[in-house]
Amino acid sequence: MTSILIIRRDNIGDLVCTTPLISALRQRFPDARIDALVNSYNLPVVMRSPDLDEVFAYTKTHHRVRGSESALGVLWKRARLMFRLRQRKYDYVILANGGCMARPVRLARLIQPKHVIGFTEAGNPLASRIDMGVPVERRPEHESEEIFRLLEPLGITGKPGPLVVRTDADLQAGAQRTLNQQPWRKLRPTLAVHISARLPSQRWPAEHFIEALRNLAGQGEYQFMLFWSPGDEKNPMHPGDDGKARQIIDALGAGFPLLPWPSTRLDELMAGLAICDGMLCSDGGAMHLGAALGLPMAVFFGESDATRWYPWGVPHEILQPESRKVAEVPASAAIEALARLKPAMHERATARGAIR
Repeated sequence: MTSILIIRRDNIGDLVCTTPLISALRQRFPDARIDALVNSYNLPVVMRSPDLDEVFAYTKTHHRVRGSESALGVLWKRARLMFRLRQRKYDYVILANGGCMARPVRLARLIQPKHVIGFTEAGNPLASRIDMGVPVERRPEHESEEIFRLLEPLGITGKPGPLVVRTDADLQAGAQRTLNQQPWRKLRPTLAVHISARLPSQRWPAEHFIEALRNLAGQGEYQFMLFWSPGDEKNPMHPGDDGKARQIIDALGAGFPLLPWPSTRLDELMAGLAICDGMLCSDGGAMHLGAALGLPMAVFFGESDATRWYPWGVPHEILQPESRKVAEVPASAAIEALARLKPAMHERATARGAIR
């Protein structure tokens, strides 16, 4: 039986953009053993994938829980995992990352598969350790499209399918119950509003969110769920947006059709997004999760490449000013973008039974 291990150790969005590759592998090799190696932070993205037999996760040293895990302990667990994976004797290891990168190649060398599939670049000495190489091509394409080209050595070509993630059913049902219990709850589409962004150029000001939500609520057609990364913005290890969220919630006031949904866990974020019908957010991991869950969305892009990272496979509007500073996008532009997405949001809400 053919055995394949996919290695993707990057950020949330990178792993989400790899899910079309995973689905295509399962379709091409229905009886193969297909596993994945990811980092612990991203594990919920693929842990319930029907296309994977097993998912292995390791903790990066900067993701460890300080005070309960030492850096040495994390490295020891990783070494044990590498030994365990070596014992699997994989036929193929796929290095599912852009470019020819040292750390994934090093992991493949530790695992010792029969073949290593990955991107190669002329003049890069790492290429000699990839026996089934795919040349890097600097062309304008989505991350999912580039990663999908790694399947060419296995005879799989064409266009990638949709992004795919599975939520925790109990968490999603709990999120739906919480939404249904709100006194302002009506049969109308729910708009996910995600206010956090890792890069400063990607951050839309609280004042703009307040203006946009007030305008949209005045139209009487939407209710809202507010998502953000919890924590203090001054925390050097895990900065959050509790202050920004509080500013928005307080400004909108009691009775406003808004359900705050801070997500300390990735599973909680996914469960909340799954019960929404559209999304307003900045480019980032939450955007890709929303796309994988089928949400039409208006997205703020700052200095990132919208050609490479736009929400794959869903109706969307890109809001990217010439300055590449998201703060300069007026609330009116976001409102107009969401108006153009209104038919797609209503279609999703109707299919979910959120409206009739």
